[in-house]
Amino acid sequence: MPQGKPAVVPADGLSTRQRRNRPLLVVHTGEMKGKSTAAFGMALRAWNQGWSIGVFQFVKSAKWRVGEESAFRALGALHESDGQGGPVEWHKMGEGWSWARKSGTEEDHARNAREGWAEIKRRLAGGRHDFYVLDEFSYPLHWGWIDTDEVVEALTARTGHQHVVITGRNAPAALVDAADLVVEMTKVKHPMDTGQKGQRGIEW
Repeated sequence: MPQGKPAVVPADGLSTRQRRNRPLLVVHTGEMKGKSTAAFGMALRAWNQGWSIGVFQFVKSAKWRVGEESAFRALGALHESDGQGGPVEWHKMGEGWSWARKSGTEEDHARNAREGWAEIKRRLAGGRHDFYVLDEFSYPLHWGWIDTDEVVEALTARTGHQHVVITGRNAPAALVDAADLVVEMTKVKHPMDTGQKGQRGIEW
């Protein structure tokens, strides 16, 4: 895509404006870090356009407050106080759960995930947000807690101007097939390879 121009323009009857403003389903997957970071970078651009932002975290513990959460909550407050950017909502599904899934039973976590998805589905049907980040949403799909076919059906049937970005490893093939843009993060090098632990301002 030299200079941002598509190599092929489909004969779909859409105008350039219609095609440019078509809402996208985006998937950031792969083993390497940066999937959520890239999604939040896109959300920053969306906020600057005045779009309504909805962030839904599915894996990170509800007790954690990542740097992006603090920043987006501040941006939401800025919008409320003087109208800059767009409104922001940040939600953590249930009580959250860790990689080890130590707190609560697996069914507790699965129920929280299903309840979170049900809320997102309602919002999609009502056109609540312009830009959704479903952070780490691939995991409850991969674990079988939420039906992938149901998710794909709801996402492909969404109306209006609703962009959706889904992050996480092991994105199901059906979701990848349905997406308009798919990025796979692969590792070349990582500080942890030499024993360095994660640090503030980089990992959170």
